[in-house]
Amino acid sequence: MTRLLEPLVVDPRDPVAILPSLEAAIAGQRTLLPVPADDPTRAALLRDSQRAGHPVSADIALVVATSGSTGTPKGAQLTPANLVSSADATHRHLGGEGQWLLAMPAHHIAGLQVLIRSLIAGVDPLALDLSSGFHTADFARAATELHATGDRCYTSLTPMQLAKLMDTLQGIDALRLFDAVLVGGAALNPQLARAAADMQITLVTTYGSSETSGGCVYDGHPLPGARVRVEGGRIHLGGPMIAHGYRNAPDHAAFAEPGWFATSDAGRIDSGSLTVTGRLDAIIDSGGLKLQPEVLERELLAVRGVTGACVVGVPHPRLGQAIVAAYTGPATPGEVIEGLDHLPRWQLPKELLRLEELPVTGPGKVDRRGVEKLFIS
Repeated sequence: MTRLLEPLVVDPRDPVAILPSLEAAIAGQRTLLPVPADDPTRAALLRDSQRAGHPVSADIALVVATSGSTGTPKGAQLTPANLVSSADATHRHLGGEGQWLLAMPAHHIAGLQVLIRSLIAGVDPLALDLSSGFHTADFARAATELHATGDRCYTSLTPMQLAKLMDTLQGIDALRLFDAVLVGGAALNPQLARAAADMQITLVTTYGSSETSGGCVYDGHPLPGARVRVEGGRIHLGGPMIAHGYRNAPDHAAFAEPGWFATSDAGRIDSGSLTVTGRLDAIIDSGGLKLQPEVLERELLAVRGVTGACVVGVPHPRLGQAIVAAYTGPATPGEVIEGLDHLPRWQLPKELLRLEELPVTGPGKVDRRGVEKLFIS
């Protein structure tokens, strides 16, 4: 049985307006493709690549685009059971249902799951107006309002949003009001995580994607019902929250094993805890020596005065690729290089660029292609 795939336009000024449509999708009555109202180019790309208006299996509730910064996005096909199992597992891990604050774009899976968890819990979520960006004062007001309900309170943020909030006392006080602050979408700066713990802010690091209905590994451990294994250095995720393939790539190898998703991430499992070490498709080959960018990024983030970092490879006539890096924070380039003096010389960036802000794409992810362009004249 099929039905037509309907675009679901998400307005950043009022994202909760899509709740009735989401409820219908979870009830098996509609199949929706979330698209942003404030990005016509992206919305058109999603409509075309995911064949909006054409038949789709009636078993599918949502087709959610992947958040990669390059190429044509893939559309993860999520059933009502996928979405509900993810929401239920999250609440079980956190200790119960509660009130949610939506502070992320609701056309991405992380934002959608905040709304879906609210539907499952039978509560009305609060949502920030993100049409002019993410502002600490708005977040603080909403956090205070949510906390006044007396219920358990949750929110979900990117590491960049968290860093912005922790830069002010107002933001820190607001974060302390939540029983849990989920942080995902990108690697969390270890210095920021330690500072949050010192300030009694309860962070929960999440790992997952559109293909897994959102985060399915919290603080290194799979949610109830989720499964994790590492084969040949590649992370595989399984469980009831795994998507039913891609809308525009039905025979993709990532879903070759039923109930499992083969990610493009490298990792390891130590004493039952998953550590993500980097992207398998982003390895830099510099003069025959191979480096996962995330390895050097973690070293950069450990340097005092570095708040953000992105390492990329750019064409080099002798090495094939040269290792270069952009970073944010008050540290000078000299201080950064000094902080890396324990590394092998070949791993040191050939160029180092300090930025006020790293270019981003999607839900707070660093735009690696955008960083590459900064080094290519």
